Parts: sequence; structure tokens; C-alpha cells
Amino acid sequence: MIFTAKQIAHFLKGEIIGNGDVTVSNFSKIEEGKPGTLTFLGNPKYTSYIYTTDADIVLVNDDFLLEKPIKATLIKVPNAYAALAALMEIVNQNSPKKSGTEAMSFISPSAILGKDLYIGSFTYIGANVNVGDNSKIYPQVYVGDNVSIGKNSILYPGVKIYHDCIIGDNCILHSGAVIGADGFGFSHEDGVYHKIPQMGNVLIEDDVEIGANTTIDRAVMGSTVIHRGVKLDNLVQIAHNCEIGDNTAMAAQVGIAGSTKVEENCVMGGQAGIGGHITIGKNSQIGAQSGIISNTKEGSTVIGSPAYPVKSFFKTSIILPRLPEMYRQLNSLEKELAELKRRLTPNG
Repeated sequence: MIFTAKQIAHFLKGEIIGNGDVTVSNFSKIEEGKPGTLTFLGNPKYTSYIYTTDADIVLVNDDFLLEKPIKATLIKVPNAYAALAALMEIVNQNSPKKSGTEAMSFISPSAILGKDLYIGSFTYIGANVNVGDNSKIYPQVYVGDNVSIGKNSILYPGVKIYHDCIIGDNCILHSGAVIGADGFGFSHEDGVYHKIPQMGNVLIEDDVEIGANTTIDRAVMGSTVIHRGVKLDNLVQIAHNCEIGDNTAMAAQVGIAGSTKVEENCVMGGQAGIGGHITIGKNSQIGAQSGIISNTKEGSTVIGSPAYPVKSFFKTSIILPRLPEMYRQLNSLEKELAELKRRLTPNG
């Protein structure tokens, strides 16, 4: 598809700086911009590239000011990154869509299928499954008995959904995601681990996106719950009976131990580890590789392992490289103090 700068600016309600008739048909990164493409400047670290990019259109924030002439046409918008996402969604919606049921897939006679579905080859859909309208299930997906999948959801190749789990509307599950595997539950008696049956399920609400090879364990009883709007990166582990609040986002390799509640609007950096049976207060920000072993208050910003407030962490980080020198100074002071005591002590 080909668009002019005028068309794009009209859709985004943006302001054009430059040639409004220039056309683009693809996207590019600003540092690798090519003729005929659109790019964006959202991070000030990349500002220098706007003067050298070969992209024909650049989305910029309203407050961006040019310091010298450029080749590209600018479109000023309130949020360049959000504007780019909106344009990409238009292109995505207009790209060819798969539909119908491909050969060599198995669908139980008791399954209830909505309208305008795509079901890929080698997919298994079990008994009493319910799939909502306009959903897409790519090849080699396993959907266990009694699973419910909402409308407009996408299951990419290799997704596995165990029995009795519930997936909401407008969800995206990327390749290799496993929903509803047994939680890590065992009783330890006489030196032997005995498996505790995991009798619950996983409930995923609407508008959730789950990354590749992410795993969400079923509850022992009740449900492991992923609330509306949650975004999970690749290789995230959510243990049994956890509850993840609305619009929470987790980067890759975050691990949440069992029965932990993460309240709404939290953000977790990569490889953060969250202990079990605790609560992460809403609007908390957890830094990468943090280790959380106790409750956090609402609006906390923490980092480190074990984690503590981010301002204290940065102060500590400055001090740590000086510890060897400080240790030597302390030893020297202790020796001087001992010598002074010796001299001041009668008959010392």
C-alpha cells in the first residue's frame, strides 16, 4: 500500500513540515532509513539520525525542533511511537488474512466453532471446546477439552492450552506458549516428593498478549488469573494461583512464584524474580534482575536482589567500586588508633 504524507497526517491529525506529496510504502528504522519508507523519532538518543536518514517521512513529537535542514518530510504528532503503532495496525488489518479449516486438523464433533475462523493443519481441538468468531488458530496448536477461546483471538503455531482453561477476546498467544500446565506442587514426606493434583485452571481475560515460550500454570484449586490488558514478553513464568492485575507488563524471563498477587499497572524488567505468597502493590516498577521477597507498597520503584528503593540502589552502586579502597583505609585507621591507644596507656 502506498500513502502520501498528506494522507498520513490527516489520519494522525498531525502537522506536515516539508513535502506533503511524498509517498511511502513501507517502514524502516531511522538509522537504516531507505527511500520510500516511513520512520519515527521517539528516543532523543537517535536524534542525530534524523539529519542523515534516507527515509522520506519521519514522525516526530510535537515539541521536536530542527537544528539544521533535513531531506525528509516531518509529521509532528503528540506521541510519535503511538502514531507509528496506529499506522502499523492499519497496514496489518489490510494484509491478506488466512481463513477456513486446513486439511489434517482434528476438531471434536462436540466443539462449538464461531464464524470466520482460521484453523491450521495439524491442530487438535478437543471435546466441548468453544472458539469465538474471527479467531485464528495456526498449525500445530493443541486445545484441550472444555477450553473456551473468545472472539478475535490469535493462537500462533505450537501454542498448547490444557483442559478447562479460558482465553478471552482479542488475545494473542505467541508460538510455544503453554497455558494450564500443572503448577509446581508437591508435599514432602519422609524424603519423598508426592505430587499434589492441580485441579484448577487458567483464566485469561480480554486484550492479553502472551510471548513465545511463556508458561502460565493452572491453579491447585480455583484459577490462575491474568487480568485484562496484561502484556507478557517471551519466556515468562507465572506459577499456580497467581493473579496478575490489569495492564501489567513483564519483560522477558520474569518469574512469579506461586500464589503471588501482582496488582494493576505494574511494570517488571527482564529476569525479575518475585517470591511466592506476596503482593506487589499497584503501579509498582520492578527493575531488571530484581529479587522481590516481600510485599511492595503501591507505587514502589525498586531494584536489586534483594530489591530496595531505586534511589538507594544507585547510591550504593556508586559506593561499591570504592569498597576495596575504603577497606584499606579502615585497616590503616584501626592500626593508627591502636598505636595511639598504646602510647596513651601508662606503661604501654
